[in-house]
Amino acid sequence: MRFAYADPPYLGCCGLYDHHHPDGRCWDHLSTHDALIDHLVNGWPDGWALSLSSTSLQAILPLCPEDVRVAAWVKPFCAFKRGVRPAYSWEPVIFWRGRNPSAGHPHPPPVKDGAQTTPKDFLAEGITLKKGLTGAKPYRFCEWICELLGYREGDVLDDLFPGTGIMRDVLAQGRLVA
Repeated sequence: MRFAYADPPYLGCCGLYDHHHPDGRCWDHLSTHDALIDHLVNGWPDGWALSLSSTSLQAILPLCPEDVRVAAWVKPFCAFKRGVRPAYSWEPVIFWRGRNPSAGHPHPPPVKDGAQTTPKDFLAEGITLKKGLTGAKPYRFCEWICELLGYREGDVLDDLFPGTGIMRDVLAQGRLVA
């Protein structure tokens, strides 16, 4: 199967990414996110995941197919900003399709330590620090994205915004069980 993960500059936050995306201001326009979702739906019918900010969820969710799900990355340790209350301590992840062995998929459900694995639709994991890129995701987050999609060895996961390359490193480890 072939999946995609997209972690674009977040809607309304492009000033944070200017030095990484010279044309990044287009991500402050909802139409750019709409085009990305269309690209995901048409280019990766097996499934995809999309990171976004909690403040943009209301605008971006209606652009998605009706059968998407929303998962939550909860950040027990996060950056607190003066004058911002409450703190931004979670981020939504919209995901669509993926492998679901319990729904009649021809491959048997995977097992880990003798038990069938079922990912949760939330992850509690702190942010990364000093990775050289605002919003760089932690290693465990990338593993969780693979779990949400049902990624298995032999599948392909296209990281559309590779940033620090953490997703590539996770996939190269070859230890994922979904």
